[in-house]
Amino acid sequence: MLSILLVPALHDNYIYLLHEPNSGETAVVDPAVSAPVVDALQQQDWQLDYIFNTHHHGDHVGANLELKQLTGCKIVGSAADQARIPGIDITVSDGDVVKLGNQKFQVIDTPGHTVGHIVYYGADSQALFCGDTLFSLGCGRLFEGSAEQMWHSLQKLKALPAETRIYCAHEYTAANGRFALSIDADNPKLQQRITQVTELRRQNLPSIPSTIGLELATNPFFRADNVSIRSNIDMTEQSDLAVFRQLRLLKDQFQ
Repeated sequence: MLSILLVPALHDNYIYLLHEPNSGETAVVDPAVSAPVVDALQQQDWQLDYIFNTHHHGDHVGANLELKQLTGCKIVGSAADQARIPGIDITVSDGDVVKLGNQKFQVIDTPGHTVGHIVYYGADSQALFCGDTLFSLGCGRLFEGSAEQMWHSLQKLKALPAETRIYCAHEYTAANGRFALSIDADNPKLQQRITQVTELRRQNLPSIPSTIGLELATNPFFRADNVSIRSNIDMTEQSDLAVFRQLRLLKDQFQ
């Protein structure tokens, strides 16, 4: 079994420590800062072997060099973006497999938020480490890529098994939920989910992980084909891509 430890950092970042007990190997996903990672490693008595980066933004690679210097770990990142991943040792591309002990993670290219964004999918662990491509009730902003790229990236993730747990890199669920309700207010599963998220956050507990199945039922960016959403934004006849593009624009402008 893969142990997954959620490590909060900065204002709303989540860093993930992955530990495979048979081999004793440990990886960290998107370390924004080093101190909470080092503290968690010491508390668990784990030795860091790898850093798995999803993309180059500073709040995902900020601790790369310091952790590498402290632990001698190897840094894994996208071959398409290796010039922007500090300290990168191992380059990967779509379809490659990264191993942590006996746990395997498939690399999936997901451009949109950045042009070199990748995610790590573990079929055996039923876990997806998706950085800033997919969020609970949302998706990443289009800083470098196009709406078409992000739409195609999301289609890849929608096709994963429904039970796949989603470990995204930020606690954005409550804010994403307010937007989702603004264009999908009659969705009872969304209403129920917002109630659950509100209670979790009231207790200062994470709303992560979500699942692919839950996102299919509640995330508007997975649901551009939904008749009600299309009607609510006056786009009943447009393509799914056009609806997605409009949803992303509306979310960017949402207060």
